[in-house]
Amino acid sequence: MIGLIFGETDFPKYIYNKIKDKKKYLIIDLTKKKIFKKDKKSFSVSIGQFGKIISIFKENNCKTVLFAGKVQKPNFSKLKLDLKGVYYISRIIKKAKLGDVAILKEIIDILKKERIQTISSTTFTPELNLSKGIYSKNSPDIKDKSDIRSALKVLNRSNQYSHIQGAVSINNTVILEKSDGTHKMLKKIKKSKKNTGGVLVKFPKKKQDYRIDLPTVGLKTLKQCKSSGLKGIVLKHKRNIFLDKKKSINYANKNKMFILVI
Repeated sequence: MIGLIFGETDFPKYIYNKIKDKKKYLIIDLTKKKIFKKDKKSFSVSIGQFGKIISIFKENNCKTVLFAGKVQKPNFSKLKLDLKGVYYISRIIKKAKLGDVAILKEIIDILKKERIQTISSTTFTPELNLSKGIYSKNSPDIKDKSDIRSALKVLNRSNQYSHIQGAVSINNTVILEKSDGTHKMLKKIKKSKKNTGGVLVKFPKKKQDYRIDLPTVGLKTLKQCKSSGLKGIVLKHKRNIFLDKKKSINYANKNKMFILVI
């Protein structure tokens, strides 16, 4: 029995569709719209109901869990708590100051104390981890390579901030992703001015827990990059989740963009 702790984004849906007919599972649905509620093995709970979550796992003899999708930092004043939630909430609030990923790591530690192991989010989807190479017909030119170096340099200096996994470099001017994510960053770039160059670099943090929160891109990301005037995407090999691979590559080729994994 595998416990699937699902947050936002399309990645949980991909995992669900892949394993639902092959593995015994249950779902802890932490999405706002409770998108897995139609599944009889799905439980809609608050992130503060640790007692209930742990009880669900133990009653179903579930000793292994997998996290997938983004879990937003909750409004702690409105958070629904049970007794274990009250016990652990001070630890969660303390970690929340460090970002969403810190909250997930704290939950992993809590589960570990309950003898529940957390495995990598890509355990059942290794095909989504791209190896080194160029995945498009187009390759970065000299100007693009300069932008890539600039983005990586700034990202490497910014790893104390737990939410930063992405940066856009345009003519060596680097814009860092904030806690609201890549898509919001690209929207702001699109609104700021008409751009005809630049790259998006999505890299894991230096102290990344590779079981959770790997940089995720897909067709939506490519389309946003295009509308923001960017020429391509750069990822870290084996440290990424690439959704809609075939459609994304076709889109990149059609629009003369590049997809580079280094």
